[in-house]
Amino acid sequence: MSEDKLYAMRHSLAHIMAAAVQRLWPDAKFGVGPVVEHGFYYDIDLGETKISEQQFNKIEKIMRRIIAEKQDFVCTKCPIDEAIQWAKDSHQPYKEELLNDLKRAGTTVAKDLDAAEMGTITEGDSALDEVLFYTNGSFKDLCRGPHVANTSQVGAFKLMRVAGAYWRGNEKNPQMQRLYGVAFATQKELDEYLEKLELAKQRDHRKLGKELDLYTTSPLVGVGLPLFTPRGTILRDVVAQYSNQLRQKFGFEKVWTPHITKKDLYETSGHWAKFGEELFLVKSQETSDEMALKPMNCPHHTQIFASQPRSYRDMPVRYLETTTDYRDEKTGELGGLNRVRSLTQDDSHVFCRPDQIEQEINNLLSAAQELYGTIDMKLRVRLSYRDDSDAYLGERELWASAQNQLKSAVEKVGLDYFEQEGEAAFYGPKIDFMATDAIGREHQVATVQLDFVQPQRFGLEYTESDGNFTTPVMIHCALLGSIERFLSVFIEHTGGWFPFWAAPEQVRILTINDAVSSYVDEITSVLSEVTLMKPIKYNDVRFTIDSRNESLGKKIREATVVKIPIQIIVGPKDQIARVVSIRTHAGEEQIPLEQLAEYVRGL
Repeated sequence: MSEDKLYAMRHSLAHIMAAAVQRLWPDAKFGVGPVVEHGFYYDIDLGETKISEQQFNKIEKIMRRIIAEKQDFVCTKCPIDEAIQWAKDSHQPYKEELLNDLKRAGTTVAKDLDAAEMGTITEGDSALDEVLFYTNGSFKDLCRGPHVANTSQVGAFKLMRVAGAYWRGNEKNPQMQRLYGVAFATQKELDEYLEKLELAKQRDHRKLGKELDLYTTSPLVGVGLPLFTPRGTILRDVVAQYSNQLRQKFGFEKVWTPHITKKDLYETSGHWAKFGEELFLVKSQETSDEMALKPMNCPHHTQIFASQPRSYRDMPVRYLETTTDYRDEKTGELGGLNRVRSLTQDDSHVFCRPDQIEQEINNLLSAAQELYGTIDMKLRVRLSYRDDSDAYLGERELWASAQNQLKSAVEKVGLDYFEQEGEAAFYGPKIDFMATDAIGREHQVATVQLDFVQPQRFGLEYTESDGNFTTPVMIHCALLGSIERFLSVFIEHTGGWFPFWAAPEQVRILTINDAVSSYVDEITSVLSEVTLMKPIKYNDVRFTIDSRNESLGKKIREATVVKIPIQIIVGPKDQIARVVSIRTHAGEEQIPLEQLAEYVRGL
């Protein structure tokens, strides 16, 4: 089935759901009901009445009744003033607000409107003369379409959840109920999707994070501020170490920058005007300086570059810093490790000549491919370009040049890619890496960004061979992105069964009794001498010993719960035979003690 037809089916189901809600609650007031990935939703205001999941069956029953009635979707044109009067007469204030915006500005898109004027009444000429309505049965809605011909053509669906949502995304507006549904062309496709959701539920990083003792949260610390346990900290450090080593082999050097900085830095970079509302402000008791917790690292790295004269011979200059940044994200958008207020970036920046751009991007593309290949995630890339809005800094000619260079680099290494306008950073286009996990979901992970703007705003320069000064090009890259968000993806991708190199606890030795203590010492001596080289260099084996006076069965169960890759079971027979009994997720085997080091290195 074509994407257009599936879109029309899902859009039609949003109307059918709203019609069902209206039958149950005639005073319901409706906001917007768009199509989203895999389905649809509708924002609904029922006053004090709250929709619960227990009522989904009742709503679905009425929806199926509407579908069985084969109601036609009838499109009509209506003069804008008549449409506004309809909204008033129907007691639909949210539709009235949208219609007033259409009359005044010709759009209902919040980002394109003056927030102070949203919904205001306009006298005189209208930005448009008429609007479209779609009617099915007794339900009538302001809508541009498209829809299927009648309600019987909508495929298979299921209501999934209800959540709070501020009208038009503004927390100062009323909070509505956002009722979500999923929909597919066939019942088979819907069942497959629901099965995938069940797998995702079992792999939920919030659930596994607790079971594996990786991180915790505390109301005393604050929402969006996760606390990592010893096991979780090892996992963080290991993946960051791998990411750093991949770039260090291309000449990146570590730097360090403070966590607070003056407002002036972000005013110069452009971040203050663009992201000022997302900054945590810091007040000094000693000076009048306006300070902020750093939300990103690139402006700081420009100042390290600017700290000394640079020649064309010095280029490229490559900095690497794994550090925590802070962003005042809205409370309602925070959840698990996906969206946090303290985010750790494996950040890096290259300052280079224009003729070095292609090679530097190739290096970073190579590093990203190696990292995500190692964790068995298929990559494709999104080339994120600017759109026609005024939300971007810099000349359009520079943007066009940058976008062409990114596309050329991606094509030369043979990466699968697609292009999308409106997803660029405000200072330059970027390559967003999209990784597919074990159950088929796609996640945005690494990013490479080309920046002609910040070097200009900071007045960065180097001396050319002819003695003239010129501005370097800046390339941003985070292979993991936010480490917290990467870990949420990594945990769910693996189901908590991390590859051996990444596992917080790689080996646990389980003793049958105390009589084998001397043999355990021999095993630990072997493990202590093993150094892992791939994918991380100079990585010691992380092992523990469970010699408690507990049954072997209990020890095995506990080790399995936290998904330790290797369990070595040591009993008197193993000692006599000079072997180790190895238990893994894949099965059990015995090997001679003398082969243990080689076995571990091969994992």
